[in-house]
Amino acid sequence: MGDLSLSSPAFDDGERIPAAYGYTNDDVNPPLEIDGVPDDAESLALIVDDPDARAPAGKIWDHWVVWNVPTTTETIAEDWDAADATEGTNDYGEHGYGGPNPPDREHTYRFELYALDASLDLGSDAGADELRSAMDGHVLAETRLEGTYPA
Repeated sequence: MGDLSLSSPAFDDGERIPAAYGYTNDDVNPPLEIDGVPDDAESLALIVDDPDARAPAGKIWDHWVVWNVPTTTETIAEDWDAADATEGTNDYGEHGYGGPNPPDREHTYRFELYALDASLDLGSDAGADELRSAMDGHVLAETRLEGTYPA
């Protein structure tokens, strides 16, 4: 297969994420399209975060942490039911997707997809830091989609 890629029919890379996907609106994940998963991958992982939250929140804010996504997944539907994967804890203290909610100005959100050579043994209370530690040494390919969201 070709290079790992992640896109969304809801917004182009670097463009504005539609309001419906925000935390104070519909708070559902945008649809995502996955392509180019390496043949030797055993699972996929996804981290959605906000690096612009460093100033107001004192850290990169994690919005969605998902692992053990089947490698056959080509589409993550809007308001996805992650029954075949594991969703961890986001920085809202919730499981699953927590949409953009910048407190001060427009922020950029990163949708980071990883193809892994293993399935991960993590409990659903794990967050992005634990996921990144568990992925260490197992990443075959990675890609990123970015979108902005206004305050």
